[in-house]
Amino acid sequence: MNHFKRLLSGVAASIALVTALSANGHPANEVATMESVQHLKDYQVVEFRRYVTADGELAHFVKYFDAYFPEAFEQLGAMVFGQFTERGHPNHFTWLRGFHDINARPIVNAAFYYGPLWKEHRTKVNAILPDSDNVMLLHPLHPDEGITVLPAVDPVTEEHGAQGIVVAQIFAVKKGSEEAFAKQAQAAFSAYRIDGVHAAGVLVSLDVPNNFPQLPIRTDGPFLVWLGVVRDAAALDRQLASRLDAVEQSLAASGLLRGKPERVVMDPTPRSRLRWLSDTTAATGIAP
Repeated sequence: MNHFKRLLSGVAASIALVTALSANGHPANEVATMESVQHLKDYQVVEFRRYVTADGELAHFVKYFDAYFPEAFEQLGAMVFGQFTERGHPNHFTWLRGFHDINARPIVNAAFYYGPLWKEHRTKVNAILPDSDNVMLLHPLHPDEGITVLPAVDPVTEEHGAQGIVVAQIFAVKKGSEEAFAKQAQAAFSAYRIDGVHAAGVLVSLDVPNNFPQLPIRTDGPFLVWLGVVRDAAALDRQLASRLDAVEQSLAASGLLRGKPERVVMDPTPRSRLRWLSDTTAATGIAP
């Protein structure tokens, strides 16, 4: 009986907490959803992976990836933050994979690429993936501001799949100028604090040897990457695009870059975690 009373007391406390949070501006279901991924955090190593699929095979690759791979990496202790198709490139697929630290990278990758799931599907997947070597190895600019893991797309309440647009700005920084450029870039990125835009993270090159050489990584860094999620095409075109232009022009004029900034505009695949969610705090944990 005492156990039952304690159980009822705990349920009542939980209901009161969710009600209070809801009253403070966060819908109860949104709070509960973010609570479900609180254990999925602190990924200090990020691979920014950009693939080229065979002509006409992008849609097939998206279906294979969404169906087979995200949970496989999660079970091994890694994280697929999000996966996307690139606008303007009908055969480009991009995804972000996170590891808790650099030592976890070879352990997870070995478990996956020598494991049963990849062995089952690798032949058909590799057949439509001629180029998978464009990979930047990165880490969060600030360790406590990494890419927040968003809840998995709910197949019941999000029946149309992941929504929104993801934008990446890639800056090729002159070696030795990383710190100076990062300071200028952070100040410039304040221009993106507008309605309809959520910041998703700032990443910089991780200058360490490739500890899983079976998967090549780029060695032409350093880079700095800004990630953001945009509500829709209207917000991108009417509110953000001109600010992206201005920031790129300003930072290109700093003299700290090796080339022109690259902008990658991407559509989340149906099951991409990184997508538009309405509440900024709940969605990213980072100020807009």
